[in-house]
Amino acid sequence: MMADTPKTKILIADDHEIVRHGLRSMLESHPDWEVVGEAVTGREAVEMAKQTMPNVAVIDVSMPELNGLEATRQILKALPQTEVLILTMHESEQVVREVLDAGARGYVLKSDAGRDLIAAVEALCQRKAFFSSRVSEMLLQSYLSRPAREPAPEAPRNRLTAREREIVQLLAEGKTNKEVASALNISIKTAETHRTNIMNKLDLHSISELVRYAVRNNIVEP
Repeated sequence: MMADTPKTKILIADDHEIVRHGLRSMLESHPDWEVVGEAVTGREAVEMAKQTMPNVAVIDVSMPELNGLEATRQILKALPQTEVLILTMHESEQVVREVLDAGARGYVLKSDAGRDLIAAVEALCQRKAFFSSRVSEMLLQSYLSRPAREPAPEAPRNRLTAREREIVQLLAEGKTNKEVASALNISIKTAETHRTNIMNKLDLHSISELVRYAVRNNIVEP
């Protein structure tokens, strides 16, 4: 008698409860898939991924504490065998590029989830990339319209380290140095040093400028 094939484990990360429930319902309609966790913040997604070791993580870009791009980087660093599917409302070339830079190989617009979600997860389970048709078209047009051998523009946010991007997000969300230190398990002094270094590196002179920078670079939602 053959042993049962283990189910594909899927982690969902989205800060909206109704979205998580909808995704779980769609995903668990597939007999061979199991949702092993639902995370509300990016930081929770990273911890839950380490605990459950999912085959596929379905992650929203815009989440509090740690956005989906940073969560993706940390999950893939800890669990290189996990595939990440980014689910987002954002239909912009810059966000797509940042998703690819983070290591995710799937990108589905929330407006297309009803049609594309199952196919996207199936593709990732086979180690194939998957993009919503509108996203694929946008990337192709961008590639075709760029002069030969012109490099893709580098987003300014890439000048920051992963830890600095985390701190930018927390500060832009209104966290104090003490709250940043607590969230990241670092000393207040270290948090203050990071904050000073970030402001100097980006030539920013106030928290309002930092918030604008974070919004422009898709680190936080406007």
